[in-house]
Amino acid sequence: MEKHKTSDATDGQKQRGYRLHNATIPARPLDVALYLVATPIGNLGDITLRALETLAGADVLACEDTRVTRVLLDRYGIVNRPYAYHEHNADEVGPRLLAALSEGRSVALVSDAGTPLVSDPGYRLAQLAIEAGHRVVPIPGASAPLAALVGSGLPNDAFLFAGFLPTKDKAKRDRLQELATVPATLMFFESPHRIAATVTAAAAVLGENRRATVCRELTKTFEEFRRGTLGELKAFYEDAGAVKGEIVFVIGPPDAPPEPEAADVDALLVRLIADMSTGKAATEAAKQTGLPRKELYDRLLELKDRDGD
Repeated sequence: MEKHKTSDATDGQKQRGYRLHNATIPARPLDVALYLVATPIGNLGDITLRALETLAGADVLACEDTRVTRVLLDRYGIVNRPYAYHEHNADEVGPRLLAALSEGRSVALVSDAGTPLVSDPGYRLAQLAIEAGHRVVPIPGASAPLAALVGSGLPNDAFLFAGFLPTKDKAKRDRLQELATVPATLMFFESPHRIAATVTAAAAVLGENRRATVCRELTKTFEEFRRGTLGELKAFYEDAGAVKGEIVFVIGPPDAPPEPEAADVDALLVRLIADMSTGKAATEAAKQTGLPRKELYDRLLELKDRDGD
């Protein structure tokens, strides 16, 4: 396979470039690969120079909605023609994109907003491209979950993006229950007409005192971060009326369980050592209490010595 795309007088190569402040910058040839290009989630200024060059230089440009992508391309003077690739035509268009890669052509994939493969059908295309031996190159940039996380004011040392919650109340609550004890900040996409019900369900399942932030219209003119406990957010959205705009719902991690009392730990160790070896008893006690195994093992030895005296 060729490492670079071929040049052809009819392929529009001489016109390939992008515009910045009335200056046209030519796009360099791209290696043959599937490029996953992050695009702005609201503010068209949130595009990287590398993304612009990739969108202008790709032999094939695939997107969710050509009308949405055309707005971005026109803003930066990119004449590349976008082709639709979405969940409804993926079975038909996906093989064509893979064929283009096999023919030595570069392919760029964008979603309507944000980073491709995050809650869109691009995952399957990337998987098939990898299986076929093609390079897959991420072009990083805007991402709604990460923007929400850093603006939420909630812990970001560990986090879990869980996509969309189920729409039906029972299924939604079951899913929240599955995630209730995950020791990380949780992030969900949510629609504006369901956010009140989702906050109510979260308060019921996770507790009204758990911290959360509703992040709405990120990077746009009416960007909003509404922070508080789940109970406070529930009360607000019960009376808020119609909500507009795209939303990322961020929920802080659960509080760490309190350390067990020393007397309770000793009682547990005594019960365990009656039926198992010291090592196994220490391991089981560590699982039940969350305390370090070595600390529990040493305490078991102390108890055995004490009882032996």
